[in-house]
Amino acid sequence: MKTYAGISEEKASLENARVMLLTVPYDGTSTWGKGADKGPELFFNASENMELYDIETQTEPYREGVFLAGDILENATPEAMTEAVYQKTKELLNHEGKLFTLFGGEHSVSIGSIRAVGEKFENLTVLQLDAHTDLRPEYHGSTANHACAVFEANQKHNLVQVGIRSMDIEEVQYLPEGRVFFAHEIANNENWVNEVLEKVSGNVYITIDLDAFDPSVVPSTGTPEPGGLQWYPTLELLRKVFEKCNVVAFDIVELMDSPMAKPSAFLAAKLYYKMLAYYHLYNNN
Repeated sequence: MKTYAGISEEKASLENARVMLLTVPYDGTSTWGKGADKGPELFFNASENMELYDIETQTEPYREGVFLAGDILENATPEAMTEAVYQKTKELLNHEGKLFTLFGGEHSVSIGSIRAVGEKFENLTVLQLDAHTDLRPEYHGSTANHACAVFEANQKHNLVQVGIRSMDIEEVQYLPEGRVFFAHEIANNENWVNEVLEKVSGNVYITIDLDAFDPSVVPSTGTPEPGGLQWYPTLELLRKVFEKCNVVAFDIVELMDSPMAKPSAFLAAKLYYKMLAYYHLYNNN
């Protein structure tokens, strides 16, 4: 049995693990930097080289267990991949009391999982950390393109966007009013974390495109944009979201293979582990 980051086989079982991890090594619609299909492999390799004690929370999240739910390998069309992710996520959500997590792959992999989570949990907030709005209704002939990653979520749920610094003019009409935190505004606003928190409530799905971070922090992603988020302020936001709200699922996407992949992969592994630490800290039931 394949396990995650030092977890025993007992705690890696679906019955005993408190976290479920689905991986989607898909890179079918990216339009510039290719290699996001190698993201899960890079993530797992980095995870095996982490120290497993979290200094900030003084906990060892791996002891709560992570069940590896396998890979979604469907890649015939973006729509077929989305449907496969949707169906698998629905199946996993039948296991109550467990946190659903997903690692991509490009950002289109989030469409199906958000759809399934939104059907199960009412009053859902989708918190998107991203350089791009991803609000196109369709792109290159598909509604399941990475550029459309949260269009459906915005139509159905309370979408809050953080770190945005790149978009097309056609997306302006779809911006969630009063719930977009542009990177240039964050840079000059010491209170931005609290202002984001005011918009986030209830059940929460967090979707993190790694290009939300500045390229100096995460260089190996498909479409890096200057002026992005930094590590510690982002962790502050995430911790406060886990403390305030009922985080029911999260995903991390757009880790790209490249000659400089290792620093980005290690950040992705640490970010995932940090989010598990926050989840277990505030969900002790």
